[in-house]
Amino acid sequence: MSILIRAAVVTVSDKGSQGLREDRSGPEVAGFLRDRQIEVASVTIVPDEAEAISAALRELADVWRVDLVVTTGGTGVTPRDVTPEATRAVLDREIPGMGEAMRQASMAVTPHAMISRGLAGIRGQTLIVNLPGSPKGARENLAAVMPAIPHAIEKIRGSDTDCAV
Repeated sequence: MSILIRAAVVTVSDKGSQGLREDRSGPEVAGFLRDRQIEVASVTIVPDEAEAISAALRELADVWRVDLVVTTGGTGVTPRDVTPEATRAVLDREIPGMGEAMRQASMAVTPHAMISRGLAGIRGQTLIVNLPGSPKGARENLAAVMPAIPHAIEKIRGSDTDCAV
């Protein structure tokens, strides 16, 4: 990887935040990032509460100033799945193509991918990406967008280099 990236992982889970379920997705995502030489500055768990999710995203972007925040969980269609709404509330700009790419890649694995509502966008100088809550789904979705993440972060930082590949 040509640029240094600092990331944070936020697992969104009521049971995980209460200690009633082991978080397997957060460590899976953190390991995936570390395997790609991305520094993981924080791994945390918050409940499926819009304000708790938004607060965590604001702190990581505005105070910690990480380059990348990856959430896992809360992207489905149950009444408690509010991660996309909580994320959208703190974004300056959305990046629709990343959510589309994740769903498209997942559709090759399961038709249930079409009900995943994960999105991606920018807050300040931070890229935020929502992933599904299962370790397998999180890994597959992150793999789908990983090739674009370093370039996106360079651009978010203000690089004026050409976008041609």
